[in-house]
Amino acid sequence: MRFLPTGEQSEFARTLRSLLGAAQVPATVRAWAAGDHGPGLALWSRLAGTGLCALAAPEAYEGLGPLPVELALGFVELGRAGVAGPAVETAAAVVLLRELAGHGEEAPAKRFLPGLLTGDTLATLTLPGGSPYALDADAAGYCFRVAGAAPASASESAELWLAPGWEERLGSLDPARGLGVPAAGGELLAAGPAVSAAADTAARWARLLTAAQCLGLGEALLARTVEYVKQRTQFGAPIGSFQAVKHRLADTLLDLEFARPLLWAAALSLSDGDVAAAKLTAGEAAYAAACTALQLHGAVGYTEELDLSLWLRKARPLRDAWGGPSQCRADVIRSLPQTTATRRVTT
Repeated sequence: MRFLPTGEQSEFARTLRSLLGAAQVPATVRAWAAGDHGPGLALWSRLAGTGLCALAAPEAYEGLGPLPVELALGFVELGRAGVAGPAVETAAAVVLLRELAGHGEEAPAKRFLPGLLTGDTLATLTLPGGSPYALDADAAGYCFRVAGAAPASASESAELWLAPGWEERLGSLDPARGLGVPAAGGELLAAGPAVSAAADTAARWARLLTAAQCLGLGEALLARTVEYVKQRTQFGAPIGSFQAVKHRLADTLLDLEFARPLLWAAALSLSDGDVAAAKLTAGEAAYAAACTALQLHGAVGYTEELDLSLWLRKARPLRDAWGGPSQCRADVIRSLPQTTATRRVTT
């Protein structure tokens, strides 16, 4: 198993990082939080132009994949830049439609995938066993809702609906995350066990890509904090020279470095246990990085004027999205062989 990106994969990540670095992402995030989605949608169109969403779709639908490792690399960069919007949900919708097509339900894929792959529109969705709230339904062109038993399985039947809209927008710890319940009814796109199986796969990809976002977010928080402690002085010396500060930063770095190989392992295997382990570890590492950043920046860290607050507010919602720590921990344990030791832990 290879845990290091190839040269081509690294070049793709550098391209995305360069694009995002020149895109003034903090301004687009603030506009998104204020309800102006124009700059964010324009950024998403440019990201789609790199082939980002096409990495989740097969060539039969003008895609480039599916290539989960490359897509995870891309979402690390999205997390590092703090991009707002239903990026994970759009990619998961592409996976959902792709899987349905693989089970013979091609009509939804032919209808929706072209716009999603070119970045002309975004999608959001809710899946069985996940949150009832769709992310940024007011900005997404398509709001998909899968109704069925949870957790989904190939032996169970479910329905895929195109919701006619969404109910009242709810707030989040991250002002740039709008949550809404998809309205009932709408257009029934597909039904049956194939929808259940496709929803299960889409949920696993959504969790993987959220883990990738968490890793990028944590790295961004650590980098900004390191720069800050080099500049701020106390008692005539940079606070970064103090042993206690060094230890705190070193712990944060170790947490992120431990999460990285788990993310690549999950992208390679796409197994339930590996993906849950990656999400658990990356989510906790990002949240710990946020706590470290806030403590070492002091009160200035949570002021609206400082861009750091845009990353700080994303850490907890991303940690809890598509499976919080307790759910991921349970899924990891459930995936282990039922040895005597495992049975002792679970009972």
